[in-house]
Amino acid sequence: IIEKACKNAPNFSIHYKKLQRSVAISGRSQSTLTNYSRCLAQMALYLQCDLLDLDDDAILDYLHHLKRKHQTPSDSFFKHTVYGLRYLFRLYDKASSNVILPSIARPKKYPVVLSGQEVKALLIPPALLRHRLIIGLLYGCGLRNHELCKLKITDLDLERQMLHVREGKGRKDRYVPLCPMLVRGIKNYLEAEHPVEHLFNGKSRTGEYVAMSALGVQWAIREARRLSGIKKKVTAHCLRHTYATHLLEMGVDIVTLKELLGHAHIETTMEYLHVARLGRSSAFSPL
Repeated sequence: IIEKACKNAPNFSIHYKKLQRSVAISGRSQSTLTNYSRCLAQMALYLQCDLLDLDDDAILDYLHHLKRKHQTPSDSFFKHTVYGLRYLFRLYDKASSNVILPSIARPKKYPVVLSGQEVKALLIPPALLRHRLIIGLLYGCGLRNHELCKLKITDLDLERQMLHVREGKGRKDRYVPLCPMLVRGIKNYLEAEHPVEHLFNGKSRTGEYVAMSALGVQWAIREARRLSGIKKKVTAHCLRHTYATHLLEMGVDIVTLKELLGHAHIETTMEYLHVARLGRSSAFSPL
């Protein structure tokens, strides 16, 4: 849709190149550029005009159209459209114009967290050691999906039982500990599979070894959940939430947990305090 907008929407190719340059220079992620550009491309194609020429009413009419289409203003497409417009206007110094974009309140949702028994149940069904190891690393080290995919064999320090996570969110490195069970599993996997460069390999269309895709990780988790019979929605991030919650319940302090998760702000980590069962004053059901 971006390519289509560059060809058919007025001046969109110029705006897209400017977005690309700004995102690259600022060090923002590729997903930021993709999300903003797709939403802006759809808007430009729908309205068939230069986005910088839109007046307040035209923008609000389009956002109203999105709200009705996606049911809720917190929908990710609506959100990325608003954020993308703000970013584009800043690039062209339109931040001081009369264009008023709505603020988006973040929904107060607590994460899905598995019990210890559910984690065990999830690890049993996969027939391949590779898939068990994927689930084990996501839960045992609190990794994000893209961090797992980028893991290289050289990032493993099995002797010290440490894992080097390179360029996580915000392009920050961190070290996380490995448990003896994961160390044994990784050693067995390396001896059996002989991965090339990345710990988990995929193959490109030309047959070259590349890093495993995020979709491959999602498929492995989805299959394990289906075979285990767990009813909760289990994702890579659910396993990261479970890692954080279980560590808090086991006595790890909030500052240490912040460093293990690679959070930029302690407020993000403190959200887990609402989920974890802590101390003698933990809530309970009176029934």
